Amino acid sequence: MKNIGSIHATKDILAEEGFRIKKHFGQNFLVDKNMLEKIVHESGITERTDVIEIGPGFGALTEILLSHSQRVLAYEIDKDLIPILHKNFAGEKKLTLINQDILDVDIDRDIEKYLPESTETVVLANLPYYITTPILMRFLETSKKVSKLVIMMQKEVADRVTSRPDTKDYNALSVVINYRAETKELFLVPRTVFIPAPNVDSAVVMVRVREEIACKPADEELFFAFVHNCFTQRRKTLVNNLRQAYPAWERSELENLLAENGLNVNIRAEALEIADFIRLANGVMAKK
Repeated sequence: MKNIGSIHATKDILAEEGFRIKKHFGQNFLVDKNMLEKIVHESGITERTDVIEIGPGFGALTEILLSHSQRVLAYEIDKDLIPILHKNFAGEKKLTLINQDILDVDIDRDIEKYLPESTETVVLANLPYYITTPILMRFLETSKKVSKLVIMMQKEVADRVTSRPDTKDYNALSVVINYRAETKELFLVPRTVFIPAPNVDSAVVMVRVREEIACKPADEELFFAFVHNCFTQRRKTLVNNLRQAYPAWERSELENLLAENGLNVNIRAEALEIADFIRLANGVMAKK
């Protein structure tokens, strides 16, 4: 089947296959060919790029990826979509389709198995809103082989992922993701180009994984926990949040730690740069 990414083709598949959209999988199918082409164009993939696609659905994005990339490794959690995808891409040798939850996958092992000798591996996905953050963090925390992710996500989440210090959307997620990667919001996607239409608009975000992290904390796991503790209550000062998270510290000790790092004792977490979080986390860990 060709031209899968259209409203008519999607409605035809729904009718012909008797497929029922599953809300618990967060299924919203993109049905705008121009938007699909734009996603692929902005991703910068070439015929030498191997692509991991998460949640291909009926294969609208898959169809375009196959014509622009070297190979596509697609993970679809819904077993009812697998026979439809096999039918739509019968005989397509560049596609490997796996019926599995991406959160249960050893990503780099699968890249070695299904995309051998890959020189560039990029993730493209229209992620269900409820699971965007866990999937994004899984790639950033466990994969050494993925160089870039181009992901459609809820606009509100996109704002957090790409936000910078001293903005209303800057939070623990912003710090953790931008510690590991460079992020950029590429463009907006209106809710009207999906079946069924979600309740919110979306945005496509590019996440470019850092080849090297210039400044690392003494312990990454404790650093991530520290960052979350800093944002426990946004209206509170950083000292107050840390006082609650680390009761062994006296207030004066925390104020001294901030002062030693050139920070005002009344500062809030949203004003800190990533390097500030690392220095403070190392200071707190040193006392444990």
